[in-house]
Amino acid sequence: MYSLMSKDNRSAEVADALRERAATMRPGDRLPPVRDLVQEFRASAATISHALAHLQAVGVLKAEPGRGTFVTGRNRLPEADYSWQSQALGRARVDIRRTTRLGAHGGPDDIQLSWGYLAAELQPIDDLRALGARAARSSHAWSMMPPTGLPDLRRAFAAEYHAEPGDVLVVPGGQQALVYAMRTLAEPGMAVVVESPTYPGAMIAAQSAGLELVAVPADGEGIRTDKLADALERTRATLLYLQPCYANPTGTVLPPARRQEILRLAAEHGAFVIEDDWARHLVIDGAPPPPLLTDDPDGHVVSITTLTKPVAPGMRVAAVIARGPAGERLRGARVADDMCVPAVLQETALGLLTSSAWPRHLKRLRSRLGERRDAMLSELHATGLRMRVAQVPTGGIHLWARLPEGTDTAALSRRAQEAGVLIGDGSQFFIDEPPAPFLRLSYATASIPQIAEGIRRFAQ
Repeated sequence: MYSLMSKDNRSAEVADALRERAATMRPGDRLPPVRDLVQEFRASAATISHALAHLQAVGVLKAEPGRGTFVTGRNRLPEADYSWQSQALGRARVDIRRTTRLGAHGGPDDIQLSWGYLAAELQPIDDLRALGARAARSSHAWSMMPPTGLPDLRRAFAAEYHAEPGDVLVVPGGQQALVYAMRTLAEPGMAVVVESPTYPGAMIAAQSAGLELVAVPADGEGIRTDKLADALERTRATLLYLQPCYANPTGTVLPPARRQEILRLAAEHGAFVIEDDWARHLVIDGAPPPPLLTDDPDGHVVSITTLTKPVAPGMRVAAVIARGPAGERLRGARVADDMCVPAVLQETALGLLTSSAWPRHLKRLRSRLGERRDAMLSELHATGLRMRVAQVPTGGIHLWARLPEGTDTAALSRRAQEAGVLIGDGSQFFIDEPPAPFLRLSYATASIPQIAEGIRRFAQ
């Protein structure tokens, strides 16, 4: 069956029915006129016309003015044989199971307690509309931008990291920044060390770059540096992926002693540290630590910061900040991926970061995220669910909850989805077998009433 071609479900239903009918007809056969189809389907003329237009656009039907609408015959293609592709493609690099879960945002009736983005009411929509409209009216709105990014936007990103604007590369979103940095800083077949559990998007970014994932366990203070030292020595890895600030999924923040030890180990082993700083602007309590990059004078740290998480999913603007030859290589190879981030997006991002709307949005976001986090914790406690949140995060958008031993988290997440609640299966955040059953619950995408209803359904 065809997927919905618009918000008009009735038009989609008519199109599906007419497509099936066309499959039983011969090329050149004529469909009944619109007035007959209106009566047959008990639909408006606009709905029928919309369905016919869609089938014409995809080549199932052909309209001839004054004569009618005819079957083209393209719907009678022979059954395809794709068996040759498996041999030609070879072994898949990226774990499709992880990509499917990562991109799942559910349907309109689902309660989203898993997705990693802000709810619409938490996004600065009015500011984005105004800034976007102004950017679209600019004389260079549709011009080619420098591959490294708009100079003023690079300055805005550099300021928070005490970096030079020339160290900044603007890219279309944090996920592409991860893929690009991993692919550029390491050769296929090399190892990349990651904390465990970690962000599944980092795993598939590493797989896409052809890298071998090496897991190092984390505790309540982030990656265990004693185990990290062993892993670097054993694997000779020169690339380490970390989230020092409000890590996904655990919410941990690296303490000063571990930060310094990580920098020491990076220097000792000649390794790069990719600092995924996605959650810096999602602070709830206190203040975030300074970026790891600011403590690194020798270019071991490559930082990634994004506006997608603290602003809106469609704000696909991020920055990679790197010093020395690594930075030159990252910026020099930029055009191999795409020529530039569109001017309208960059101008809108610059307008937001340099206006009073940005601090106002962050202040409001801090309050609203805190309310939702506390509401979720309260609901979990009130329902008496047998799960334990060992660490209440001071920032970010996730709770990491441990379940009783023996819980099948994959089956549990499937049952929750059947009940209309999307939750994060904790096994997806581990490279190897999880040491215990966990769930990730996100409090940024659902409203407080939705959180309460979602937890209630989940508890049942």
